[in-house]
This record gives sequence, C-alpha cells and structure tokens, in this order.
Amino acid sequence: MERLRCPAGGRAHTHTAQNPQQHIPSFPLTRPADMPTDFNGYWKMLSNENFEEYMKALDVNVAIRKIANLLKPDKEIIQNGDHMIIKTLSTFRNYIMEFDVGKEFEEDLTGVDDRKCMTTVNWTNDQLVCEQKGEKVGRGWTQWVQGDELHLEMRVGDVVCKQVFKKVQQ
Repeated sequence: MERLRCPAGGRAHTHTAQNPQQHIPSFPLTRPADMPTDFNGYWKMLSNENFEEYMKALDVNVAIRKIANLLKPDKEIIQNGDHMIIKTLSTFRNYIMEFDVGKEFEEDLTGVDDRKCMTTVNWTNDQLVCEQKGEKVGRGWTQWVQGDELHLEMRVGDVVCKQVFKKVQQ
C-alpha cells in the first residue's frame, strides 16, 4: 500500500491506493474567469478592411496613406499579466506601444499621425478596449483573440478599420 497526496477542494487529502497506477483524480486545466486573454505571440496580417478611410479620418497625408495601404504589418505582443508591449512591425515604419491595462498614459503617435493623446486601455470581458483622448473625437481600438486569430478594430468617429491577424510560430 502506498499513500498518495492530491489536491482537492483547495485542501490536501491523503488517499490510500493498492496500485499507484490506479485511477488518480484529474483536475481540468481551465483559465480562471478573472485571468486575462493571452495575447502573447507573433501575428501575421490576413486582412485590412477600410484602412484608407481610417487614415483619411486621421488626416494622414496622401503620400503616407498610399505607402501604408500597401503594407501588411506584423504584430508582436508581449504580455505579462496586465503589462503589455504591442509592436507593429513593417518595412516602412515600426510602432511600439507599452502600457499597463487600466492606467492612463501619454501616447506619442508620431509614427502614425504625428499626434499625442491620453490613452487608457481596459479589459472588457476578454477584449482590450482602448480610448485615445486628444484632437480626434471617438478615437480608439478594440482587440480580441478568436481561435488562432487576433482581431483589431480601430475607430475614429464613425470610421472603423477591421484588421485580422493569424498567430504564427517564429
């Protein structure tokens, strides 16, 4: 006879088994409801809907719009709990956004539309929702994971750009 210890209901219980290979209760590995979505990884762009109109709404000049519209940027996301680093990587220009969820910070959008704004990113269920307060009203984005796809909706006023990325091994 061998005594085995296993967790059950938050306490440790001792069970006696004739054969250690006998059935030992298993506990499902599930993500607790309060644990945030895991955005970690490298993501390749699949689609980019309404990007030209989004850039127009931001008053991005026509030359930059034409170049940016040809790009298919990748995203690299490093997440440690509520601390996030989101890298948008392209052959033209890279943009790095680092923040703590729930804390307002000044975002320098020089690489995007040459503005600064006060930005707050919060969890809404399993989605990251960003509000960017500045010259442009109704500016922000929502990001979520669905299967092996990263969805990003960027908005300015009533203009919405929808981007989809696929998770890839690097």
